[in-house]
Amino acid sequence: MGKGVAITGMGIISAIGNNVAENYDALINERKGITRVDNIETIQRSEIMVGEVKFTNDELIAQLNLPPENNYSRTAMLGVIAAKEAIASAGITDIKKYKTGIVSGTSVGGMDMTEKYYYEYLTEKEPQKYIESHHAGDSTQKIAEQLGIEESLVTTISTACSSAANAIMLGARLIKSRKLDRVVVGGADCLSKFTINGFKTLMILSDTFNTPFDENRKGLNLGEAAAFLVLESDAVVKAENKKVLAYVKGYGNANDAFHQTASSDNGDGATLAMEKALRVADLKASEIDYINAHGTATGNNDLSEGRAILRIFGEEMPEFSSTKAYTGHTLAAAGAIEAVYSVLALQNNIIFPNLNFKTPMKEFSMIPQTELKKKELNTVLSNSLGFGGNCSTVIFSKEA
Repeated sequence: MGKGVAITGMGIISAIGNNVAENYDALINERKGITRVDNIETIQRSEIMVGEVKFTNDELIAQLNLPPENNYSRTAMLGVIAAKEAIASAGITDIKKYKTGIVSGTSVGGMDMTEKYYYEYLTEKEPQKYIESHHAGDSTQKIAEQLGIEESLVTTISTACSSAANAIMLGARLIKSRKLDRVVVGGADCLSKFTINGFKTLMILSDTFNTPFDENRKGLNLGEAAAFLVLESDAVVKAENKKVLAYVKGYGNANDAFHQTASSDNGDGATLAMEKALRVADLKASEIDYINAHGTATGNNDLSEGRAILRIFGEEMPEFSSTKAYTGHTLAAAGAIEAVYSVLALQNNIIFPNLNFKTPMKEFSMIPQTELKKKELNTVLSNSLGFGGNCSTVIFSKEA
């Protein structure tokens, strides 16, 4: 087997919980976080459903003890909350003791601040305070500052829906190559008018609960969330006598170069990514115990991903499910959200159900796991598949 990279801490905030424990409780009790839009003034409010973190921006500011006048985007604030939980979970009290970096994925970035600039630049005396937070790297920089990561690698990945999975992949490679001793990896994205209207234009939003892998799926529910994992080298784990939650065992990404906003019908990119992840992990397809599928409930994704899974696993397909019916599609954060869920599945030997499923797709006979199931798990494959230009998948294992 390939040598894995240790996961020693996790943190998350999503529509179903404000920390890891709350998320797990919602998952095992099949409690969805999909509602109508509450925190954003939008003409789409009655037309779509979303996975929204219920804290207002003012409540997040108070929770983080930020001054009232600040230029933290909602993405940055969600990211700080999740990253701080991950650091605490890993038992880290001195961030500078080892060479530590952060790799964070985002697609929305500070767009919510840019929207304020758009509405207020003619009337506000200092509207530039909003635009300073626009770029994707700003949220990563603010998370790094809050964690005290100042002298090492601080970088951002923005590859649409596979961003956080690619962040995990890069973090693992940085540790394997001994460039860093510890890397905080994950992603954060908030809801904004820009994303709501953009996906509405793509005509892939649902006006009801999303139904992954169902023949009658209508589209996705956008979500907002942040999640981070702490990856550490064997040397740090040994020196600090760290408890290891799981290992990043394999990873792969691929570009099927099919379309700007769609994956290929046969799942070429997803197939290549899964093949690479298995090769890096030195595992056979038959050794995967559970697949946390990307499963966005869009016509294109579920068909493309389903065909890719069939190409890899054939008759040896393990149970699979999508957890996006709980949280919505959290875009760049999705790979990190589902990484946390994959580790929770491993730790508790539980397969989380694919909620809302009723009718199998006509193209194949694949049926997701629809009920909470206890099963001895050793390896979990987690798919994050961006638009046609990028695909990524990660394997998590109990063993190094």
